[in-house]
This record gives sequence, C-alpha cells and structure tokens, in this order.
Amino acid sequence: MLLAVAGCGGDDSDSSSSANRFDGAHAMSLVRAQVAVGQRPAGSEQLRNLAVVLRDTLKADPDSPIEDAHFEPVPSSAPQRGLRNIVAVIPGRAPAILIGAHYDTEWHPPGFVGANDGAAGTAAVMELARALPAALPDDHREIRLVLFDGEEEPPGCSDQDFQFCALRGSRAYAAAHPGEVGDMILLDYIANRDARFRREGNSNPALWDQLRQAAEEVGAEAIFPPGVQGGVIDDHIPFLEQGVPSIDLIDFNYPYADTVEDTVDKLDPAVLDAVGETVAQLTINLSER
Repeated sequence: MLLAVAGCGGDDSDSSSSANRFDGAHAMSLVRAQVAVGQRPAGSEQLRNLAVVLRDTLKADPDSPIEDAHFEPVPSSAPQRGLRNIVAVIPGRAPAILIGAHYDTEWHPPGFVGANDGAAGTAAVMELARALPAALPDDHREIRLVLFDGEEEPPGCSDQDFQFCALRGSRAYAAAHPGEVGDMILLDYIANRDARFRREGNSNPALWDQLRQAAEEVGAEAIFPPGVQGGVIDDHIPFLEQGVPSIDLIDFNYPYADTVEDTVDKLDPAVLDAVGETVAQLTINLSER
C-alpha cells in the first residue's frame, strides 16, 4: 500500500497561489488517507503501520533523487514505545534545509483524527518531496524531509511539562544531527478554511520575512499578513535552541484544535496548496544562497 492516488497534476479548486508545482488536490488525498486510519497516537499499532506506508511512499519513485527513506529511532518509554522519525533526503550542499511536520495525533479525546493537527502538515511534506526535485536549482542545498513522531504529549504529561515530555521526535533529531541543519521550516495547522498565518512568536523574524517574500512571489501573500501571533511550543523549538533559524507555519486560532471536530471537512485544499507553493518557493530561494 502507498499513499498515492491517480490524477496528480494540479488543484482544480480556487487556489490563492499562482504557481503550479505543489498539487493541493493530491495533498488533500494524502490527508484523507491518514485520517482514514483513525486515531494515531505515538507508539500505537495504527501509527506504526502508517509509518511504514509513509516511508515506502517517500521512496516509491525509482526516478526520484530522494535517498532511501528510513526510520530513525526516538527514545521512548511506557505507555508509548517504539517511536521513530521518518527521514528522506534530497542530496545537495550543506547546510541542509529541513522541512518537517509531526505525523502522530493526540491520544485523547477518543476519536481524535487530527486532520489539520498532524495529517495536513504530513501531507504537505509528502507532496513537497514529490514536487521539489524538479523545481530546485542546480547546485542546490540538501533538503531533508522529516516526519516527527511523538510531538504530542503522552498520558500523564501536564501542560506545564509539555516542552519536556512532548516534542520527542524533534528533540531526538536535533540532538542526533547537530550542526547539519541551516534552516528549519515546520508545518503544523496549515490547511484550515480561512487560515491566516502571522509570524508565530518564537519563529525567526528574518526567515519569516523570507517566507512572506516567497508568498508574494507565488501570489499567496493574502494568507501571510503582517503581524505576530503568540509563541507556540512546537517541533521548531529544539532547532531554535541550537541556533538554527526556524519558523512554524501554524494558524493557532484554528477553532477545532484538539477536538474530535478536527476533521477533513474543516480544511480547504486551496489553503493547503497556497502554503505548499509558498514553502516550495522559499526552499528554492534558500537553495540559491
């Protein structure tokens, strides 16, 4: 089984982006495929099975320059064991550009399927893996596509302890690869209808300015207005702590966050497409430097 559908080649919805590299319709099909698995907390059989599908999908195209997608273990303990990040690399010069998202869901409330909180970001990373190789300039920088496990807190973790008992996959990856990443782009709540992405308060201002410039280049500036939203403890934090310029694309005003109403019908493929095109353009721009 692979997370792929027929009909790759453009989003027929009213997209706010004028570029045509990232296929928003295909990315939405990847969201639906994940949600169909049901609730997918870290360490669960559902997530471990999905991880194999995601890895195999990343390495399915024999003509792709992506190096063999692989698992990297994440330290874990009961009741959530066997965590692992999924990593694929488009070879290039150092330092690497990392594009990441988390692929696990909350373990509570029962029935939470995380269409926007997990599945949308994962789908965008998967679609960027397909779209970027043909769009990158010659002598581009290395691109790392990383799906983090264990971003959500395990049972027994309080809100005050979230930074220390959650973010497990990103902390493990940052610790295992010091000095290798030059820029980090995190995709989280990125597909909700009427989304607006102001700079998340912890995100690097200079890199965010470059993101907004990329949005303008692809005609998606309307969803990246000026201004700053509150800081979010997310998978970019371990990289910021290492001094890596990092940004978090997240609309933290999403009204269905952490509820069973976070379902596919709340999402807009045009928003997902515009975010994907913007991140693709940002990656191309960073690769030229």
